[in-house]
Amino acid sequence: MARTIQSLERAAAMLRLLAGGERRLGLSDISSSLGLAKGTAHGILRTLQQEGFVEQDAVSGRYQLGAELLRLGNSYLDVHELRARALVWTDDLARSSGEAVYLGVLHQQGVLIVHHVFRPDDSRQVLEVGAMHPLHCTALGKVLSAYDPVAHSEATEAERPALTLRTVTDLDDFEKLLDLTRARGWAADVEETWDGVASVAAPIHDRRRMPVGAVGVTGAVERVCREGELRPEIVAAVRDCARAVSRDLGAGRF
Repeated sequence: MARTIQSLERAAAMLRLLAGGERRLGLSDISSSLGLAKGTAHGILRTLQQEGFVEQDAVSGRYQLGAELLRLGNSYLDVHELRARALVWTDDLARSSGEAVYLGVLHQQGVLIVHHVFRPDDSRQVLEVGAMHPLHCTALGKVLSAYDPVAHSEATEAERPALTLRTVTDLDDFEKLLDLTRARGWAADVEETWDGVASVAAPIHDRRRMPVGAVGVTGAVERVCREGELRPEIVAAVRDCARAVSRDLGAGRF
């Protein structure tokens, strides 16, 4: 029989313990439940905390499961399933908006494009499936940062370079944009990532109401905007598309 790694076994047992019963447990509870010395238990908890798998309440000192573990759980929803559920709706969105449609998910420190529907005209276009877009300035990235705690950490803790003169780089201003995104249910990017290009995106949720991706429309500013504002019919179409995909994933009504 192959040898197992004791520290990994203990970490797995610790995560299972935190996943069941009380929401938060103290160090003494964890060490006694698993038959570990407090020093050993604390060392494992500290490592799990550094990796984002465990969080410690600042007031009580008790531990609970962290956001990164939630991210791993969400990855159980295969990206191919998300794409398959979105195919019809994103095609409809491209036709109704007349613009390119992108479906993105969080990957490392950016947005991974997993599906791209070309703008429905005869112009030459490049398929961007597999491309990485930044979190802090794209509409897709802002949506993920607003709704996904892991994406939020990635966007706020990393550098936010100015890609254009309109890019928001200040942390307080960026947090205000995320508050606005959550309040209205969609995000905008008007020449923050590329000059002359505007985007709007909305979140996609799964059956647990957890964010699993974002869908958005991107096009020339003069087509996507009217008198300096995003065209409301495009915003409505993007939100309808996101809701439809979410319903297909079992999220119910939003």
